[in-house]
Amino acid sequence: MHVVFFGDQHLESLGGAQVSMRLQRRFLERAGHTVTVVAPRMHLPRPGLSDPGYLDLPSVPITPDREYSLTWPGARTDRWLDAAMAGRPPVDVVHVQADFWGAFIGHRFAARHRLPVVHTMHNRVDVGIAAVAPAPALVLRGLNLWQRRVLRGVPARAARTAGSMREPRRIARASQDSAEILRPSRDSAEFVTADADGWAYLRRFAERSDAVTAPSGHFARRLETHGAAPESGAVDVIWNGIDDDVLDAALSGGAREPGRPRLVWVGRMSPEKRLLPFLEAIVASGIDADVEIIGGGGQLRAARRLLARRPPTASVSFAGRLPYAETLRRLAAADAVVQTSIGFETQGMTVFEAASLGTPAVVSDPDIAGELGAGVWVPGDGSVTALARTLRRAVTDIAAGTAPVPDPTVAERFRQSSRTAAMVDVYRRVVAG
Repeated sequence: MHVVFFGDQHLESLGGAQVSMRLQRRFLERAGHTVTVVAPRMHLPRPGLSDPGYLDLPSVPITPDREYSLTWPGARTDRWLDAAMAGRPPVDVVHVQADFWGAFIGHRFAARHRLPVVHTMHNRVDVGIAAVAPAPALVLRGLNLWQRRVLRGVPARAARTAGSMREPRRIARASQDSAEILRPSRDSAEFVTADADGWAYLRRFAERSDAVTAPSGHFARRLETHGAAPESGAVDVIWNGIDDDVLDAALSGGAREPGRPRLVWVGRMSPEKRLLPFLEAIVASGIDADVEIIGGGGQLRAARRLLARRPPTASVSFAGRLPYAETLRRLAAADAVVQTSIGFETQGMTVFEAASLGTPAVVSDPDIAGELGAGVWVPGDGSVTALARTLRRAVTDIAAGTAPVPDPTVAERFRQSSRTAAMVDVYRRVVAG
């Protein structure tokens, strides 16, 4: 099959979604499929940008460091994309893995060429915007308005014409004008135009998709509850995976060395990840342990000030950003990983990586803890007091040799080869109609 990915950002830029999409592409190609990745052109030199599998849309940089870019969705981009796709193999399925302009462009492309769409919902849009925007309600209203205008002529799946394609379609070099192809329709399912929250935004994408996938069961259930599901009403759960080869290398690293209990926290240092409450809990708990913080971000200075003002009993070190393989090595060597975000993660990759390596986790989010099933300590609530109490229990269990053991099947179910096989099944289903 020829699968076309649509992303908000170039796959060579920094970000978890980009890492996941690169891995998906590699394993799809290893299985014999063809993948084209459509995303905004980067404005920084990076190795790999000349990869022929990338189709870089005209874009403008949107961050001071020029790491991230924006492509404006509309008729001009539609025409440029159709011309660029004309020389590529016939397309079987569109896989949208974007939340903003990449999603708009991908759905418009699929509608013009009557291609089936799989949309992977990676993010809780409402929670993410609330974490970074000073006026999240206003931002969400504007985002919903933009989405309705850009997708106005993209019909919901139930309203598509009976002539929807069932065979791979080669993109015409000189397509019709997008304004004609995406003309407004009474059947465009705009019955939720008054809604302007994050769920309404995700619903509009789901209505235009043949399948919706989510990286966890708990996020899939939320999507279904809020109507952000395809016509069937069911969201396919397909975890983001880990590279089989990297996992095997990390598993061959040997047994953990004896010593003080070692805890690792991995993530972006921003409010939604709750690093500062974690450090407050470390101080309040009085645990005797080695704690390593891996990652970077805007709260690093605040974290250092907190520890300088209230020195903990534990030894706390900041490792900064580390290469992925080294991060996995440290997860494998740790006695426990700590994840403190609540309600933000749609999967929580770090604890799945740790479980694959046999490392248990302190998990503040009960949904993620339930997804793992075993090998977790779960605070009773989101307070610093409850987290401190749980850290004390975890360190006591580790020292006594009675720490909970992760589900051994996670390692196999988390391998990218198995995740790719599951996604290919979804592709085949939507292509078959």
